[in-house]
Amino acid sequence: MLWFLSVSVPADPEFFSMPPAISDRLTVAVEPVVTLLDRDHSILAFNERVLDWAYRPEVPLIERLRYLCIVSSNLDEFFEVRAAPHLGASVAGDRKGNYTVESFERLAEAAHSLVARQYALYNDELIPTFASKGIQVISHGERNPAQRKWVHEYFEREVRPLLIPVGLDPAHPFPQVANKSLNFIVRLSGKDAFGRENPIAIVKVPRVLPRVIRMPAKVSGGKTLFIALSSIVRAHLSSMFPGREVGEFSQFRVTRHSDLAVDEEDVKNLRTALRQGLQHRHYGQAVRLEVSASCAESLSNFLLAQFNLPPQALYRVHGPVNLARLTQLIDLLDEPQLRFPPYQASYPVTLSPGQSFFDRLQRGDALIHQPFESFEGVLAFLREAVQDPDVLAIKQTIYRTGTDSEMMDLLREAVRRGKEVTVVVELKARFDEEANINWAEMLESIGAQVVYGVVGLKTHAKMLLVTRREGKQMRRYGHLSTGNYNPRTAALYTDISHLTADPLLTSDMEAVFVHMAGQSRLPKLNRMWLAPFDLHRNLLARIDALGAAAAAGEPARIVAKMNALTDEDLIAALVRAGQKGVKIDLIVRGACTLPARVPGLTDNIRVRSVIGRFLEHSRVFYFRQAQDESLYLSSADWMNRNMMRRIELAWPVTDPVLRQRLIDECLVAYLHDGRDAWDLGPDGAYHRVYQDTHAGEEGASRAIEAHGAQTALMNRYASRGLRRAASRD
Repeated sequence: MLWFLSVSVPADPEFFSMPPAISDRLTVAVEPVVTLLDRDHSILAFNERVLDWAYRPEVPLIERLRYLCIVSSNLDEFFEVRAAPHLGASVAGDRKGNYTVESFERLAEAAHSLVARQYALYNDELIPTFASKGIQVISHGERNPAQRKWVHEYFEREVRPLLIPVGLDPAHPFPQVANKSLNFIVRLSGKDAFGRENPIAIVKVPRVLPRVIRMPAKVSGGKTLFIALSSIVRAHLSSMFPGREVGEFSQFRVTRHSDLAVDEEDVKNLRTALRQGLQHRHYGQAVRLEVSASCAESLSNFLLAQFNLPPQALYRVHGPVNLARLTQLIDLLDEPQLRFPPYQASYPVTLSPGQSFFDRLQRGDALIHQPFESFEGVLAFLREAVQDPDVLAIKQTIYRTGTDSEMMDLLREAVRRGKEVTVVVELKARFDEEANINWAEMLESIGAQVVYGVVGLKTHAKMLLVTRREGKQMRRYGHLSTGNYNPRTAALYTDISHLTADPLLTSDMEAVFVHMAGQSRLPKLNRMWLAPFDLHRNLLARIDALGAAAAAGEPARIVAKMNALTDEDLIAALVRAGQKGVKIDLIVRGACTLPARVPGLTDNIRVRSVIGRFLEHSRVFYFRQAQDESLYLSSADWMNRNMMRRIELAWPVTDPVLRQRLIDECLVAYLHDGRDAWDLGPDGAYHRVYQDTHAGEEGASRAIEAHGAQTALMNRYASRGLRRAASRD
């Protein structure tokens, strides 16, 4: 619950009995109470919206399965990062605070409901629909003798050599089970080779084995047949325990808390400390246990006790315990008619292939709207900088690049050519720590200057700065982005790349790089807002200024697009501004704790989430007072961690043509999305837009025909690419 008061006062009524001289000068203004929405439930609600794509019959079948897998992967990360405090409070019996017994129970109830919907969709819709098209994941009971023979040979050749079943006794305690690994628990009757009874055994299935295997044509009978690894192991459990009889059994999977915690103030080498921490990540605190729906209660209770988990942490599933691994099945399917039509990103419209970036940027800034326009424009910029003998220095931040990166290869080539290369590597990019450590070590080994940002802060800013000698002067060219330097995600996430030679902006970039490398005092920046210094303060000031303008009768407008909104100070400022008359539209993909359209409280605030084919990732902030407008791009979401515990950037787009393009494509298009948008209601629930505006069967068909913002942008850029190709011909 959040209270907005201009003065905080205690409940004691005598506090108000003050001398007239004081009371005349002090006004206590108590604004209405706004109860914030729960962040973790908002994250689960986001996954409900993603799951909606898997339910849509108009979505190609393989893509429906992909969305189901995405939700499972998201849930894994949710439990790995968000569940531990709730679980700890439940185990401790805490009844007060943000994390309590009740918060854990509510979260478990919501998560169980979401998981149940996933498996119902998988079993009742997706699997039968795949089967109708000759694509099946067949169980042991469905296999004919030839198929069973092939599975047995596969097991003996590929699987058995890697398995060591462990019978539990005092000399063989319960083994360490890695995070999210596939395992089996088995109850055995009879006695072991030494005449002892040890009724419980554990079979750990190595990660190196594929979870889904395609059967060869010689035994598939003209169909596309797959075998789950869990089914192969299950069919051969008895053969792993000769002389014993296998009774009850179940596959199981445990999810562990996996957020690395390193005391940066107390370590001498952050890279070494993180690498050591990575070794223990797979064996952190257990937070969730998944078992087969048929698992005997005695076995599930045994596992719960081993992992010190309460009953609410147990998830019984009707199918594989890891739906996310079905992405392997997707990769094995060669059925283009069951996928989205391929989308070929156009070359950036503000650039020309083969033209020098340096010549182009001297005439003005350029934007790349990914993935509608190709990330190749960014790579081409760096490629030219590496190859140009007049380029003397390259500086870049690295947050997520992936394990196989052309960009890293280009930086390595720049070092080889004798350029000064400085790379700020964020070692704590969650779940990318190992890849970033490896890149840092590689670049350091060949002579690049590698730094790890500022102690205690994540470097989340995305910058690439090129310094070039031009005659007797040095000139800087920069690339700023709302997203990561990762070519794979650049084809899947919506982001904005901004290329510029603006001396004020590139001077700011240089100052930030010097600050991160040398820990020097940051000078006053020309145009950038930088967290944790002034980004938060400037956003609050801008929102409050618009509120004051609206209170004075001027028209005022805020439209902000981001991935998450949970910062209480920014929410309070938005509520104040809305109550003073500012019209506010927030396009928030994921977690949002600001309740919208609550009568008398947030009437002027609309919150919308758009879930599409691509992951919405761009951050765009628009402010208008009368005819005065400004637009900022940013690496930061409106979360406390982004504002206070990260190096984040926001920078203005001053070119009026480029600014209007961003308004049209990133804001207006999404505010008018009639297909993929969800509006947050006063009740805290999200409602799909078309359901509110077009009821009934006719409405459903109109929704199918309607274009969402992403579809409209894909069509726009596809036509631009065709026109450009035609003009070249």
